[in-house]
Amino acid sequence: MSIKSNLLDVLSELPERVRLVAVSKFNPKESIMEAYDAGQRIFGESKVQEMTDKYEALPKDIEWHFIGHLQTNKIKYIVPYVSMIHGVDSFRLLCEINKQAEKAGRIIPCLLQIHIAQEETKFGFSFDECKDMLANEEWKNLTHISIQGLMGMATYTDSTKQIEAEFCSLSSFFTEVKQSYFDQKPDFKEISMGMSHDYPMAIAAGSTLVRVGSKIFGERIY
Repeated sequence: MSIKSNLLDVLSELPERVRLVAVSKFNPKESIMEAYDAGQRIFGESKVQEMTDKYEALPKDIEWHFIGHLQTNKIKYIVPYVSMIHGVDSFRLLCEINKQAEKAGRIIPCLLQIHIAQEETKFGFSFDECKDMLANEEWKNLTHISIQGLMGMATYTDSTKQIEAEFCSLSSFFTEVKQSYFDQKPDFKEISMGMSHDYPMAIAAGSTLVRVGSKIFGERIY
C-alpha cells in the first residue's frame, strides 16, 4: 500500500467535523511530500529540531502541529511558524509560549493537555489542576496565546471499554470547561484525541482532531 492510498483510506473514515493531523515524526521529507501531493496539509511532529528542519525544507503552506512534550527552552525555535501546540501541560509553559509569541508578533493556538490515561508516563493536567488554572484567570492576561481546546491520550491497552471511557471523560470535561470558561469563545472547539490504533473510538466520543501516523506512513523500523 502506498502512503497516498493509506492517507485516502483514513480520510474516507473521517466525518466533516474531524481534521487529520498526519503524524510525520521520524519519517523522511520524501514521505511527507507523498502525503502532501495527495492533498494533506496538516502534519504533526514531536521533536523541535526535526520539525524545524522539515519546516525549512518543505512547502510553506503546510500547517505544522507540535504534538510532543515541549520544553520551555525550545519554544522560541518553533514559535515563528507553528500552527498549533497540542501538548500544553502547565501554566508555566503557557506563559513561555506567550512570551516568545509576543517577540515573534504572533498569537499561537494552543491545546491544554489533560492526563486521562492510567499510565504515569503520560503528561498533562489532571481535571482539577486544569480547572484550578482556569479559575485563577491569570491565563486571560496572556494575549499572544489562544486556548482552542483540549488534548488527551488514552491508555495503550487492548481494552476498548477503558479507551472509550477515557475518551468520553475528556469529551465531557471539554463541555464543562467550554461552558464555564470559554462560552463566548467560538475558537475553543477542538478535542485532539485518537491515534492510529484508536481514532474511530475517539471520533465516536467527539474528537475534532485525530493524530494518525503509522496507519498512513507504515510502522516505523528503529
